[in-house]
Amino acid sequence: MTRNLTPKGAATRQRIVEGAAAEIRERGVATTTLDDVRARTGTSKSQLFHYFPDGKEELLLAVSRYEAGRVLIDQQPFLGDLTSWSAWHAWRDAVVARYRAQGQQCPLNVLVSQLGRNTPGAQAVVHELIRQWQSEIVVGIRHMQGIGEIDPELDADRTAAALIAGIQGGVTMMLSTGRLTHLEAALDVGIDNLRRVHGGR
Repeated sequence: MTRNLTPKGAATRQRIVEGAAAEIRERGVATTTLDDVRARTGTSKSQLFHYFPDGKEELLLAVSRYEAGRVLIDQQPFLGDLTSWSAWHAWRDAVVARYRAQGQQCPLNVLVSQLGRNTPGAQAVVHELIRQWQSEIVVGIRHMQGIGEIDPELDADRTAAALIAGIQGGVTMMLSTGRLTHLEAALDVGIDNLRRVHGGR
């Protein structure tokens, strides 16, 4: 639990989460044990269960939130500065680079699968990731509408949702084939359509 933690306690909990994330990236979620996490982070069994009283499932949920946050962090500062067409293309390149570096191993996907996609915790992690991601893109679209680069009548929320759906489809194809072609196409076509169909120069 994160509530009622001292700054030192919050730092210790975060260190455990980051250590567990690194362990899972190296070893895989199925083979990573709480003892592995304890050894990596230098924490005792009592410490681990103090911060994660429900054990491995609670820790995995915390790691899932951490990995979801990384998806967005890896796109910055570009995602938060979609204020010109060059900025949009820089963001596009950052997204592709992020998934190129990740390769066919997707920690977040594996963690959510391990927790069960229909469990409230796993659904909440994915929902919050998509919500934050979409809201950042919406801000960018509305900025471009404000400076006359995109049709002001365009529904920014639906357009951002469609762009994220395309990205996620491209990521799914990449995980299946090892190729980035579909991800690149989803981003390129999405941005080109904003420019060509809605008046961007």
